Amino acid sequence: MEHLLTKETYVYSMSAKNKPALCVESGEKIVVETYDCFLNQIESEKTAYHAIDWNQINPATGPVYVEGAAPGDILKVEIKKIELGQEGTMVTGPELGVLGNEITDFSIKKIQIENDMVAFNENIHFPLRPMIGVIGVAPHEGEVNCGTPGEHGGNMDTTLITEGATLYFPVFHEGALFSLGDVHASMGDGEVCVSGVEIPARVTVVLTVIKGQTIHTPVVENQDGFAFIVSKPTLDEAAEGAVKEMVHYLAKRSGLPVSDVTMLLSAAGDVQVSQIVDPLRTARMFVPKLIVHQLGIKEIF
Repeated sequence: MEHLLTKETYVYSMSAKNKPALCVESGEKIVVETYDCFLNQIESEKTAYHAIDWNQINPATGPVYVEGAAPGDILKVEIKKIELGQEGTMVTGPELGVLGNEITDFSIKKIQIENDMVAFNENIHFPLRPMIGVIGVAPHEGEVNCGTPGEHGGNMDTTLITEGATLYFPVFHEGALFSLGDVHASMGDGEVCVSGVEIPARVTVVLTVIKGQTIHTPVVENQDGFAFIVSKPTLDEAAEGAVKEMVHYLAKRSGLPVSDVTMLLSAAGDVQVSQIVDPLRTARMFVPKLIVHQLGIKEIF
C-alpha cells in the first residue's frame, strides 16, 4: 500500500513528543512532500534578511509511526525516488558558512532547474545531484532541532543520501517516528556556504523494521558501498568516530582482528566529509562493496 504525507505536516525538531502524522506497517511505501529548508519563504532574490523568519528553518515532514518498531531495532529506509521542484534557492552572508566572517552582505540566488541541469547562472550549468539533507528518527533523549545532526540522523547533509540509497537508523522509541526534509537539487560535500540548492520535493521511501540487530549511528548504503555516518562537535571527532564504528562492525562480521581491519580501511576505505557548517560536524567512513563481499558479508544488515 502507498501512503501520501503532505508537506503541511511538519516539525522543526525530532522528538518522541511529536504526535505521529501517519502510521504505517513495516514494508509500506510513503510519498513524502517537503518544503524547501526555508519553508518556501524566500520568493525572490530581493527578499530581505529580516523578512525571513529564521525560526522556521529546516522543516521535516512527519513523523511517521512504523508499526512494530521498538527500541533496539533498526529502521531501514529505502529511497526509491526524489522528484524536485522547478526552482531552487541558495543563500549566504555574515556569520553563515565557512566564509561568514569575510562576507559582509546577505545574498540570495534563485536557481532554475532546466533539462535535468542546475542553471547556476547564464554561463554555469551542471548536472542535478538530488539528495536529502534532513532525515532520521526521534532521538534517544529530548528534542533535537532539525538543523542539528546526531545518532538519530537529522541534518546530516550527506551527499550519499540520494535516490537508490538505503539508510539504516537505530530505533530509540516505539514506532521510530521517522521524518525527512531539506532536499537539495545539488549539494557538495561540506555544504560550505551553509546551503545547497534548496528546493521543494516529493520523496518516495519504503520503511522496514529490522529485528535482532542494532546500531549506534546511521548507516548509508548504495550500489558502490556503504558508510557509517557520525556527527560530533569537531570534524576530527566525527571522522574518528566513523572509522571506529566501521572497524568494529567489519571485525565482528568478518572475524578478522581489529589490526587487520584497520589496515584494510587505511588501504581501501575513504574517510569523507559530509558537512562542516551545522552545530555538529558530520563525517563518514566509506567502504566499497568489493571489499565487503570479499569479507564474506552478503548483506549489511
